[in-house]
Amino acid sequence: MSQPETTVLPARKGIAFEVRRGSRLKIINTHGSQVLDTWAFALGDMKEYMSMEHTRSATSRIIPATGDTYVSNQFTPMLTVIEDTSPGVHDTLMCCCSRKTYERLKYEGYHDNCNDNFHAALEGVGRQSAFTPGPLNLFMNFPVSAAGLITREPPVSRPGDYVLFDVKADLLMVISACPQDIQTVNGVGKMPTDAAFQILS
Repeated sequence: MSQPETTVLPARKGIAFEVRRGSRLKIINTHGSQVLDTWAFALGDMKEYMSMEHTRSATSRIIPATGDTYVSNQFTPMLTVIEDTSPGVHDTLMCCCSRKTYERLKYEGYHDNCNDNFHAALEGVGRQSAFTPGPLNLFMNFPVSAAGLITREPPVSRPGDYVLFDVKADLLMVISACPQDIQTVNGVGKMPTDAAFQILS
């Protein structure tokens, strides 16, 4: 039996690719501490996208668990979590980083960012979106306290941890390996790394 092809997502970059209903998508945290901003669109309609607020409404969870389904802004099922080898700590609340993020962090000059990665990846496959939906921030560890305070902590995922999804519709996926290197979003070393994904039949 042949091994599935592994596609490397380079550190600090974004990628867009198609997945078909009935396949499985495995997103791998190769080095263990890389946050992956993840989006999905209905393949035939860029106005329908995977929505974190609709998913929270559908699942009644801040972080969907194994067996839960991420849905679109039309409540269409898109990705069901089949397996998660990480501790299951991800984020559905935060926007992706952008030029404004790094301006607010007092970074001087241009800093690569997930918002620009998102639009560049879409452009690379001949698509565009009029805005940037809120992403699924895989492996991001931004806990919410009982008082409602959000803190920014290093990921608790480990090298090789992955999330395996059942693809419920024909989708255009976009993933950005977050370039954050000022805060500990990508680990205490503040070093963005590459990641990988596989499309399984």
